[in-house]
Amino acid sequence: MKEEIAKVLTMVQEGRIDSDKAAELISVLKEKEKETAVAVSPYSDRTLRIRVISSDKDNVSVNLPIKLVKAVLNAGHGIAKNIPQAEKYVKDLDIDLLITAIEQELVGQIVDVKSADGDTVAVYIE
Repeated sequence: MKEEIAKVLTMVQEGRIDSDKAAELISVLKEKEKETAVAVSPYSDRTLRIRVISSDKDNVSVNLPIKLVKAVLNAGHGIAKNIPQAEKYVKDLDIDLLITAIEQELVGQIVDVKSADGDTVAVYIE
């Protein structure tokens, strides 16, 4: 991108474009760079995996694309807390921790909860 910006500045020096047009071109170049960085990020192709193993055999396995997770994380947790069968499994999940893990592009197990009655909740980013 530095080369493209240098070309734009050269065009200004040569009088081929004015400073307003140069600012517009540089803005477009920066926006294109942001889009490219997001599009090629391998992290955006990862999956959030949630595994619940219940002593009552109410096992749950959820796989969600990272692209979707951050957008719906708070809403989904709020809904799950209000479903009697799911509430006991999600009440101890730290949603802020999950969002931080996603923003920092962590990979691997990020949550491991074990209850006294043998239930476990594990959350991974793979």
